[in-house]
Amino acid sequence: MPPAATPPHGPAAPTAGARPGVPAPAPARRDHGQAGPPGSAGAGAARDLAAPDAAGQAPAGPGGDGGTLLDRVGRWAPAATPFGIFRLAPLTPGDDLTLLTTWMNDPAVAAFWELAGPPATTAAHVHAQLSGDGRSVPCLGLLDGRPMSYWELYRADLDPLARHYPARPHDTGVHLLLGGAADRGRGLGTALLRAVTCLILAHRPRCARVVAEPDIRNAPSVAAFRRAGFHLDAEIDLPDKRAALMVRRRTTPTEPAPARR
Repeated sequence: MPPAATPPHGPAAPTAGARPGVPAPAPARRDHGQAGPPGSAGAGAARDLAAPDAAGQAPAGPGGDGGTLLDRVGRWAPAATPFGIFRLAPLTPGDDLTLLTTWMNDPAVAAFWELAGPPATTAAHVHAQLSGDGRSVPCLGLLDGRPMSYWELYRADLDPLARHYPARPHDTGVHLLLGGAADRGRGLGTALLRAVTCLILAHRPRCARVVAEPDIRNAPSVAAFRRAGFHLDAEIDLPDKRAALMVRRRTTPTEPAPARR
């Protein structure tokens, strides 16, 4: 399960006893979930949890864009926000990793994501998702074509997080970090959270809820999710923190974000 903090949201080792024909569990996630002020929200050490049984779920697809498990994130339409046109672009090796490594070494981000270090550290975190079955998709967020944020969209119902709350089929989780200090603290994280949540619900018809799990002590992150249409569903104890389970239901009314002129 990834984290959530000021601007928001990693994978797990295979679980023994997996059923034949059932996708292997995703790698254990770090607690990332930025959505408010600095770097991210809700990070923590990697979780050594058994992933939930995936029986009955959609067949596995290629990990690059989520395949059938996440309805091919790479093909989703862009979204208009008050700050510009926003698009999710599944991460690719090379320049994307160089940029992401720079962001991960920003102290404000490192405090939550705990991925500061050489490029190999970032590469290992991303590779675990790209080489998986598609239940977690790492993406760059492009605002008017400019890479400015990092996202992880994941199947929360197939994630270790599902052991800690009453998950429903196709629940989708979100982790986010805003890369540059200039993009933090001015409402951009909330606007992008709102836009990405609407994209998930628009392109994933079987998903009825979007979830996040920032540290309960991270008031800015919790507030950002609230402003984006999430509500505090419960406080849950995870291996490395007490988290605020933030939920945005498909039925929650939202106001369309005005497109920038």
